[in-house]
Amino acid sequence: MYRLYIIILVLCLSVPVSASDEPFTFPSNRGYTGLLEIPTARVIKEDSYRIGVSQIDPYRFYYATVSPIKRLELGLRVTEVIDVKPPDLNLKNFGDFKDKSFDLKYQFLSEGKYSPALAIGFMDPHGTRIYPSQYIVASKQIYPFDFTLGFGNGIFGKKPLPEQEEGIKLEMFSNPGQWFSDSQFFLGVQFAPSEKYALMAEYSPIKYHVQTRDPAQKEYFREPVSLKFNFGLRYRPTKWSELDVSYQRGNTIGVNLSVAFNIGKPLIPVYTSPYREDPAYSQNPLSDRLTQALNHSGFSDISVIIEGKDLWIEAQNEKYLYNTKAIGTILAIINRLAPASIRDAHIVLKENSIPVIRFSTTKTDIDDLYSEKLKFSEFLFLSEINTSISKPRTTGGMHKKSLRYGLKPSVEFFINDPSGFFKYRLGVSGRMNYTPWKGATIMTGLSWYPLNEITSSDEPLSIPVRSDIGEYKKENVALGELLINQTHKFTQELYGRIALGLLEVQYGGIDAEIAKPFFNGRVLLGLSGSVVKKRDPDNPFEFKENTEKDVYTTAFINTRLNFPEKEISLDIKAGRFLAGDNGARFTISKFINGVILSAWYTITDTSDFTDDRNDGYRDKGISISMPISMLTGKDSRTVLSYSITPWTRDTGQDIEHFEPLFDHIGRNTKVFIDKDREKMY
Repeated sequence: MYRLYIIILVLCLSVPVSASDEPFTFPSNRGYTGLLEIPTARVIKEDSYRIGVSQIDPYRFYYATVSPIKRLELGLRVTEVIDVKPPDLNLKNFGDFKDKSFDLKYQFLSEGKYSPALAIGFMDPHGTRIYPSQYIVASKQIYPFDFTLGFGNGIFGKKPLPEQEEGIKLEMFSNPGQWFSDSQFFLGVQFAPSEKYALMAEYSPIKYHVQTRDPAQKEYFREPVSLKFNFGLRYRPTKWSELDVSYQRGNTIGVNLSVAFNIGKPLIPVYTSPYREDPAYSQNPLSDRLTQALNHSGFSDISVIIEGKDLWIEAQNEKYLYNTKAIGTILAIINRLAPASIRDAHIVLKENSIPVIRFSTTKTDIDDLYSEKLKFSEFLFLSEINTSISKPRTTGGMHKKSLRYGLKPSVEFFINDPSGFFKYRLGVSGRMNYTPWKGATIMTGLSWYPLNEITSSDEPLSIPVRSDIGEYKKENVALGELLINQTHKFTQELYGRIALGLLEVQYGGIDAEIAKPFFNGRVLLGLSGSVVKKRDPDNPFEFKENTEKDVYTTAFINTRLNFPEKEISLDIKAGRFLAGDNGARFTISKFINGVILSAWYTITDTSDFTDDRNDGYRDKGISISMPISMLTGKDSRTVLSYSITPWTRDTGQDIEHFEPLFDHIGRNTKVFIDKDREKMY
C-alpha cells in the first residue's frame, strides 16, 4: 500500500491543475498546518492567526500559529504529557510535564499548474529539542483532494535528536548527510468536498518507542504503536472555528479545537460619524467654528490662526490611531467650513504640545478632492508633508487637556517558574498624566490585580536584577510609576528625553536618551542610559538597602531599521544591560492593521554570573500590542499590550521606559506617512 500511494501521488503531480493553499490550511495535532501528525506544504493566509488546543493521549497540545508575511508560518506550542511529572524534583508544583517550543515553516515554492507547493520546516530547533524535526514537504491539490509527501528527521526520523540549550541547531544544514540518513518519508491525503468538512488519512513514521528523550516514552510507548496510519474528520461550523475528531495509532481517539482570525480585523467595525455643524454656530467667527468642530471631532490644544489668505490649524490628536486619519478629518472640516477666500491651509499635529507633522495644501485642492475633480494620488502630489517642524506657531491652544487619566485591562503571563509552569495576574492599571508645560509629563501609575498567581519559589540568583521580581509582582496593589518626564524636539528632527523618579515597579532613578530619524525614517539612531536603584517591595516610596549593588547603570546604542514595504522593523539595542552584562538585544516587529507582533532575542556576556541558570542564558520573549478600537468599534489611541517571557533570569535585562523616543517618533516619519496615506481619505 505504501508503494502504491507513492505511485498514485507521482501520477497526480503530472495532472495540469493550478490551485491555492485553500481550503487545506487546517491545523495538525501540534498546530502547524498539516493533517494529523504530519505537516503539509500549506501555510495559513498572510496576516492571519490560529489558536487551539488538542488532546491525543497521552499528549495535550496548546498552540498558536501566525503568518506575519506571505508563505511564512510561525508557531508556538506547549506540549503537556498527561500524568507524567517532570524529572526534576525541584519542580514539585509544576504539575504534569510541559515542554515549550516554536516552529517555522516557509513555502519556498507556490503550487503551479504542474508543480506542487514545496515547503521547508523546522520544529523545536532550540533548547531541549524533545519534539524536533527538520523536514521538506510537497503538496499537490487535485480538487477536492490534496496529496502530501514529505521527508524529515527527529520525531519523523529514525532516532531522537540531542538537546541544544542556547542557540539553534539544524542538522539539515550543519550535517546534511546525517540528516538524510536519519530521515523518513511521511505522506497523506485530504478530501474536502465542502468548505464545511473534510476527511483525511495519513501515514506517520513516528517511532514513539525509540524517542527516549520524550517523557511519555517510558510510561506509554515501550512497544511500537499498533498502526502507523491515522484517520480523521474535520468540521468547520463557522468560517473562524474548526473541530477535528481522529483515530490515531490504532487505539487512540483525538480531538482538536481551533479558531482562526485575520490579524487587526476589528470585532466591531470602526465607524466615525462626520462632524455636522449646529446651524446656531454658522454665524460665529470662522476660527470659533473650526475650533468647535475640531474639539467635537477628537482634538485638543487647538489653535486656529488666519493670516490673510493662510489658514493655520494646530491641534493634538486625542482620538485616531493613525495621524494620517486625523489629518483627513481636519481636511474634511476645512472643506465644509472654510470659505473660498482661504488660499493655503496648513495643518500641524502635536504630541504633548510638540509638533510632529505639518501638512500643507490649498483650499482649492481640498475642494477639488472632495468634489472628485482631483484623484487622491494627485492631491497628495500637490501637497507637502514636513516632519522636521520643531516649534509651534502658538504657545497655547483652546480645549487643552493638561490632565489625562484612564483605566485599561492589564494581563501579564509568565512561564517556566519552578512554582508552576504558567503564572499570570489579571487586573486593571490606571494612569494619570499632568502636562505642566510643553513636552513635560508628571505621571503616576497604579495597578490592581484581584487575580494574582505570582508566588515564585525561586531564590534570587547571583546578580538578581529580575529574578527577584516575584517580590514585587506578588503584590495585588502596586504603585508602578511616579515620575516626571521631559521630551524635547530640537531642529533637524533631533529628539531628547529625560525621566526622573520611580520609573517602574522595581527601579527608580534617572533615564535619558536622544534619537534621530534618517533617510525619511527608514533608520532611527539613538543613545540611551539610566542610573537606577532598586525599590523596596514593601514600601513603594523607599529604596532597598543592602542589595547586591547599590546603583545599577545601563548604556546603549539604539538602532531601528524600518522596512515599510513589508511593515517590518528590526531593533538592535547594544551596550551594557542592568546586571553589567554587555551584549545586544535584537527585536523584530511586524505591524498588521494596528497590531504589532514582536519577538526578541538577547545575546550577552554572562561570564560574571556565578549561577548555572544565568550562565550562557539568552533572554527571549514575545509580545503583542493591539488598539482597543478593535474591541469597541470606536476610534481610540489606547493600546493594549501583552507579553510572554521567562521571568526567572537576569541576563539581557533593562528597565522599563516611559514613552521611549523610537516609539514617540513611531510612524510620524515620511516613509510611514506615505504608507498610511490611504487612511487620510
